[in-house]
Order: sequence, then C-alpha cells, then structure tokens
Amino acid sequence: MGDPAGIGPEIIAMALTDSAVYRHCRPVVLGDPGVLSSTISNLSSRIAQKQKLSLNAILTPAQAKGIPGAIDLMAASELQAGNVRPGRPALEGGRAMVAYIVRAVEMTMQREIDAMVTCPISKALMHQAGHPFDGHTQLISHLTGTPDFVMMLAGERLRVALVTVHCALKDVTRFLSTEIVHKTLIITARALMKDFGLKAPRLAVAALNPHAGEGGLFGSEERDIIGPAIQIARKEGFGVEGPFPADTLFHKAVSGRYDAVVAMYHDQGLIPLKLLHFSDAVNVTLGLPIIRTSVDHGTAYDIAGTGQADPSSLKAAIGMAAMMVKNRACDL
Repeated sequence: MGDPAGIGPEIIAMALTDSAVYRHCRPVVLGDPGVLSSTISNLSSRIAQKQKLSLNAILTPAQAKGIPGAIDLMAASELQAGNVRPGRPALEGGRAMVAYIVRAVEMTMQREIDAMVTCPISKALMHQAGHPFDGHTQLISHLTGTPDFVMMLAGERLRVALVTVHCALKDVTRFLSTEIVHKTLIITARALMKDFGLKAPRLAVAALNPHAGEGGLFGSEERDIIGPAIQIARKEGFGVEGPFPADTLFHKAVSGRYDAVVAMYHDQGLIPLKLLHFSDAVNVTLGLPIIRTSVDHGTAYDIAGTGQADPSSLKAAIGMAAMMVKNRACDL
C-alpha cells in the first residue's frame, strides 16, 4: 500500500477495478483494511466507478478470489481511525508503511507470492519510523541480502538503468568507478535476458560529459572510467556500446536501436524517460533474488484523497511484474 496517507490506497482501488490487471495475475493487497475501506467510500462519492468496489479479507494468498472490483486484502496493519488522513503523513502510518514492505519481501522470498509491487512511500517518514534507508530499494536489498542491484525505469519506448541514483550532482564523479559502471552494465544485461526475455540485449552507455569529453577537453571520465568498463563487458560477451553523448543517445534508443540506456546519474536518464513515460513508467530493481517493481511517482500528498490520482503507473508495474515472473519461469 505504501504510505497510507499518500495516494497508494487510491491508485490500488482504481487499478483493481480494471479487468485487464486480472488477466495477468491475482493481485493481493498488503495494507490496512480501515484505510482501504475509507478510500473506497471516498472514491465512490468523488468519481464515477465502472463497478462497485468491495474488500475480500484473506489470511493467505491462496484464498485470493482474483475478481475485479473485489479487492483481496491481507491486513498488515490496524491503524486507528483518524490517526492517518489523506495528505497528512503520520508516524503510525510510517511504521505501517515499512511493515508492508517487510512482509511482502518475506512472502516473496518464501515463494508465497510470485512478485511484489510497491506503492509510493515517504523516505523522511521511513527515517522517522526508525529505518535509515534511502528508500524502498535500499531496504529491500538489505532484507534480501543483495548488496549489488540496479535501479531501472522502463516504459514501452525507453528503458534507463542508473549507475548513480540519489546523490548530489557535485558528488557523481566521486561515486563513479570502472568497477561500478561495469557492475551496472552486467546486472542490467543479465536482467534484460532473464526478466525481459531478450536473448542478446543491446546496451548503450551515456557519457558523463558534453560531447563524451571531447577527447579529454571537457573531462576524462569517459577515457579513464566509462570506456574501460565498456571494454570489459564487451570482452565478456555482452552487447554494450558507447560512451555516447547523452544529447543524441536517447533519440537513437527511442528509435529502437538499443534495448536500454545506462545513464551515469539520475536526471541524465530520468528526464528523457519521464518526458516519454510520465504516467506509465515503472521502477524495477534489477539484480534481486525476488521480483520487485514499483510505481514511478511519489506519495502526492497534495492530491491524496481527492480522487485525482492516476493509477496508470501502478497498472504498468503490475503488468511488468507478471511478465517478469513468466520470463523467469521460462528461464529455469
């Protein structure tokens, strides 16, 4: 459910009225019954629903009915009425938010469920609740014992994997190394094969500096760090090209020349990605022993409880998780 005070409950309710979601899987919600019940009541009075929404309380995933509009819910918290309100994050909701993630990881690791899909959380609230992680991904990597992972955002036209994620722009070069870039390339390539069903994925690597450093005139990272990482990956048999100037690379990727772009820092990769896929992009963590996808947006406290939230990213995340499950099964 993510933060109960954010738009997570709303996009869950709206997404699970869509019969197309149920053609992929049997979705089970881990969250709070009181919050979701209140959300359903609120939505029915604010927006027109194609069908009536209801809750089906279950104790195990095997009890899920998988019927559009009848939301199968496993209670992972029992928040007191009035303690958590839409748009007003609270410490009690923060603790519940983390509990949902921990329970989902446990269930996925134990193969009770095939994949987990996360709704948005508040990083600040997670810290207040006593969990000093930068977000979902770092908490999940800790819980699964996976130190090496890659954050990728994906839509139908563009996939972007990131070498560095949440750090100040002035610190990017400090975090870059041939080892880190190479590790990102390998994790991304292997995930595209295993999870996305691509037999020989084509990766393009973005340069850090303008004009790919212009032979060292605008920076040496391409020559000293990024280029060597690419050469190692190529010698290992992976289809990797670059480093290319970022101002022309994304046009080539969108035209179909590459299956994914590896960007050096957050905004370099996510500005073009969100320009194309602002509503339907999916955040997927590569390299984990479990399948985890997520919406590509935040808690949107400013519109929580208003019925304005868009469930497109959540529906895309559910669809991608189901696709990854099928591809991993074929890979066995």
